[in-house]
Amino acid sequence: MAAPVIQTCHVACCANRTPTVVSWSKRGLIAFGTCHSVALYDPRERITVGILNGHTARVNTVQWVHREDCGPETELVSGGSDNNVIIWTNVDGQVQSLVKCVGHTAPVCAVDAVYLDSTQLLVASAASDSTVKLWLRGEGDGKVECLQTLSFGSGFMMDVSLALLPGSHVPVLACGGDDSKVHIYVRHNDQFQKVLALQGHEDWIRGVEWAARDGELLLASCAQDCLIRLWRLFAKAAPPSQEPHPEAGQGQPALRLKEDLFEVAENGTCTVFAMSLETVLAGHENWVYGVHWHPSYFKDGKVQQPLSLLSASMDKTMILWGPEEDSGVWVEQVRVGEVGGNTLGFYGCQMSPDGSMILAHAFHGALHLWQRGHSQEATWSPAVVLSGHFNSVQDLSWDPEGEFVLSVGSDQTTRLFTPWRRKGCDQPTWHEICRPQIHGYDMQCLAPVGRFQFVSGADEKVLRVFRAPRNFVENFANISAIPLEQLLASKDTVDLPEGASTPALGLSNKAVFQGDLASQKSKGEDGDYNSVSDQYKESYFQPLTLTEPPPEDHLLQNTLWPEVQKLYGHGFELFCLASDASRTFVASACKATKAEHAAILLWSASCWRQLQSLPCHSLTVTQMAFSPDARLLLAVSRDRTWSLWQRQDPAPEGSTESHFSLYAHTGKDTAVHTRIIWSCDWSFDNKYFVTSSRDKKVMVWGHGTSGDIIGQGTAPIRPCTPMLDVGDSATAVAFCPFPCPDNSYLLAVGLESGRILLYKWRPGAAEETTTGSGGCWSKCGETDASQSHTLPVKRLRWRPRAGRAGQHQQQQQQQMTQAGQGGPGADGEEEEEAAAWMQLASAGDDHAVKIFNVSRQAVEEQSTSSD
Repeated sequence: MAAPVIQTCHVACCANRTPTVVSWSKRGLIAFGTCHSVALYDPRERITVGILNGHTARVNTVQWVHREDCGPETELVSGGSDNNVIIWTNVDGQVQSLVKCVGHTAPVCAVDAVYLDSTQLLVASAASDSTVKLWLRGEGDGKVECLQTLSFGSGFMMDVSLALLPGSHVPVLACGGDDSKVHIYVRHNDQFQKVLALQGHEDWIRGVEWAARDGELLLASCAQDCLIRLWRLFAKAAPPSQEPHPEAGQGQPALRLKEDLFEVAENGTCTVFAMSLETVLAGHENWVYGVHWHPSYFKDGKVQQPLSLLSASMDKTMILWGPEEDSGVWVEQVRVGEVGGNTLGFYGCQMSPDGSMILAHAFHGALHLWQRGHSQEATWSPAVVLSGHFNSVQDLSWDPEGEFVLSVGSDQTTRLFTPWRRKGCDQPTWHEICRPQIHGYDMQCLAPVGRFQFVSGADEKVLRVFRAPRNFVENFANISAIPLEQLLASKDTVDLPEGASTPALGLSNKAVFQGDLASQKSKGEDGDYNSVSDQYKESYFQPLTLTEPPPEDHLLQNTLWPEVQKLYGHGFELFCLASDASRTFVASACKATKAEHAAILLWSASCWRQLQSLPCHSLTVTQMAFSPDARLLLAVSRDRTWSLWQRQDPAPEGSTESHFSLYAHTGKDTAVHTRIIWSCDWSFDNKYFVTSSRDKKVMVWGHGTSGDIIGQGTAPIRPCTPMLDVGDSATAVAFCPFPCPDNSYLLAVGLESGRILLYKWRPGAAEETTTGSGGCWSKCGETDASQSHTLPVKRLRWRPRAGRAGQHQQQQQQQMTQAGQGGPGADGEEEEEAAAWMQLASAGDDHAVKIFNVSRQAVEEQSTSSD
């Protein structure tokens, strides 16, 4: 079987901000909803192993279907804002299949499932349409039918949990909702009947979960009254003589010491079950959103259920509860959290199969993972976990050396991702190691200026320039295994501050130098505080020495980059940025509905002075790109035209700076695209540029078959190829910065549907064909359903160097050189790596940053077969 052209290297994403959106399987995989997808993450290998795309709106709830024998799960249930419930099967296989349960009329907020036997699966789903639906799937045809709909009038059920009654195969359903009661339903004659309404909570119930132990069921419920209640359900030895029906106890006090009884008939025999309050757990100071029992396991021929309960709250803590050995009283055993920063608490919690790791997901989607130490049972420490944007990713860029990716998003953050080379691991894993900017506006664009400096634009009128602190460079060297001396030798690292902090009531990241750290330390020791802000040490930068990617709380507080400049000049929200390879110019454009506001502003990257205003377009400039030789600036616009600006060297008389003048442009009468032009890019040799549009067309432009460099040829700039119809709005396009062996060019095209296509284009091929129908284009790759984004692709960027980031051999080369061994072997490996692979980074509206490995050999084979 031929190797795939496109392989997923990394997916940076985070959990949706809903309470029951994370679930941990016995196989060790964490499933969580991210935008419209379900991500499968392996916390031990620290990689995303799969993406399940099937929902058409936000995924609100995810639950693995646990097996009665505690074996590895192969099925998963999810519910979303598309009102659908999806049952995923063969999740551990190469080909997943899905069955949709259609019937809800509002977003699904909670799901659970239980196997009735080897052939039937029972699923419960709660939705905002005030109903809980029960679904039954048989094994024969795999079809799902809705058994029953439980209506709650104007009320809502926030969570549901299914289990089998002790000693039987009768399912029992627990529902918790906004009436502060836990509703218990038992199946009788293929219908679920309400048998109990457990009272006691004083606010909305947010979570319920069953656990089976020693022939009994334990039910944990948590609520916005900051309390957790544990209930015990067990079979009575003898039937009651004169016990009132549970429905008759509606007017009794909330906390009842007596048992609630109900009868269950199965196979002609009646069994009496009792349910009583076991204990009340009080320890959280805010709403408790999630409870999760320690996963059961199979040992000594039977299923073991440890008495350990995990809870998560909006007070930013998780608590591990358990009974004391002597008294049996439930007490708090472990408390983790207190992350600080701008988080708003935890939405839910999960525990690993062996109980050695616990996980919480926060309001901003971040995953917080803690791992128990090997030496002391009670020692828990933060661990490395997946992270990403929690809103649309608007722009991204590689650093000039291709070692890390910077991205900005509508979640008002700038994030930096890089490979982590761990000792003893052959393959590096990608992680977020820095959050240079946490802003008050939605971010829209960025442009790198050198390796450790970038400019960003947001929904404000100001451009902001950031420069990396020394602490980041040191930690980047540790994590990426690049020698620190090599990084510090760059002119980009001269006079770097130690770090950055945000002052009290301040909006800009302030540089922190070595002297500031010394004075801060002396103030702390002397207890001398000259101002109110001096008393709040958490607002200060604390230097970190990292050997692994930092957890969320460090990302929030100690990885900021200092802001070195603000650039004023635009009248509306920033929309796009571009910088040249020589680190001389930065071009910026803002949203515009008039020609006077659509002008491009040109800035000096050395003194950050505005050099020029370039008016041409009548509507918003959507994207810009400097040519690789930095002589030309290309801009495309909502007005369906492009403009090309040429640098004049030497500068005009009386000017000390280079000057750009309009070289070529299209107008209303010469425009080829009929809709908004979304994206543009240059070929590596400066001979061609490409545009992509909402009209589903991609066009390559240049001086024609002459092959002249644009700006140096005499022929007019015109389309060089028949227009490529990609079948969907082309929202992003990128030329590969390396030539193909047959002198053709490789392009990546991102679509509004989320797919990414790879095409090869060979100049002159159109003239060689008699049909003129686009024979110069050959499709050589496409992302499959699991690789594609689920919303429009916002940006595509090829790595500026061949090979895969993190696969470098610099460290081995340096060690071998110091030992006098040279390093031809390492050089050979690096050349082989560069010849085999390329990398493509993509940003999407689906909150994801994706890194793809593109096989050069597979591209050639695919294009040859398509020809």
